[in-house]
Amino acid sequence: MVRPSRLVLLGQPVSHSLSPAFQNAALRASGIDVSYDAVDVDAAHLPQVFRELAASGAAGNATVPHKEQVASLCDELTPLAQRLGAVNTWWSVDGTLHGDNTDVGGFDDAVVALLGSIPCDMKVAVLGAGGSARAVVTAVSSWPRSSVTIWSRTAARAEPLLLLGPAQATSVEECMVDAVRDAGLVVNTTPIGMRDDAVPVALELLQPQAACLDLVYRRHGTTPFVQRSRARGHRADDGLRMLVAQGARAWHRWFGDVEPNHDVMWQAVGGIGAVDAVQR
Repeated sequence: MVRPSRLVLLGQPVSHSLSPAFQNAALRASGIDVSYDAVDVDAAHLPQVFRELAASGAAGNATVPHKEQVASLCDELTPLAQRLGAVNTWWSVDGTLHGDNTDVGGFDDAVVALLGSIPCDMKVAVLGAGGSARAVVTAVSSWPRSSVTIWSRTAARAEPLLLLGPAQATSVEECMVDAVRDAGLVVNTTPIGMRDDAVPVALELLQPQAACLDLVYRRHGTTPFVQRSRARGHRADDGLRMLVAQGARAWHRWFGDVEPNHDVMWQAVGGIGAVDAVQR
């Protein structure tokens, strides 16, 4: 397997991303002489930049808002990436551009870290209907006897997600109260709380036993949703687990059987202890 000459994160904006920090730390720990850089590029210039990077032997990741466009630029997609219509990990083999989506597995890893195992008989409330929500709904589709309710400010935007969730157990709710009612896991996929003190849902609406997973993360400290959920006794975590997990899973596409040092990755983003749930 030919290793990439460079790893690149494509997005806009990307200056806030912690991916370069933990990926470069893992690359150094593994003795791989490759750098991981964030490249801010707009949608109009993405096709040219993407093709030039691939021609130079680069590989990498895509983040908001480019996951769908990168999928359209790849020559071949994994079945999962094709199903989602979104790529977050890309690489080249003999001039052929390949795309995969490790967000789904990364979300599963984050859930295992929070709950101890993949749940069954779980009602999951998903707040938001963007690319991250697509990954979450797809992940839950493989959980035994579980269901999904999706809430979005624009209900029509959530309609395509109905095809990704558990068959006959996925619905779109126009009222947030209905979406989170009886939910055992509430997942925030919106940007609410990324840069302010807002929370995506009134916490008094949640069941006492509900767990909360915020896909938003901050460079320092946890998000308001996580802080306030924990204060009320809920199990809660932010998006750092999923970020690191999806990044670790991407190594399989770039380096074959080389496994990244998960502890090094986690410590690079300020985590404490091992990332026990991060498995490829």
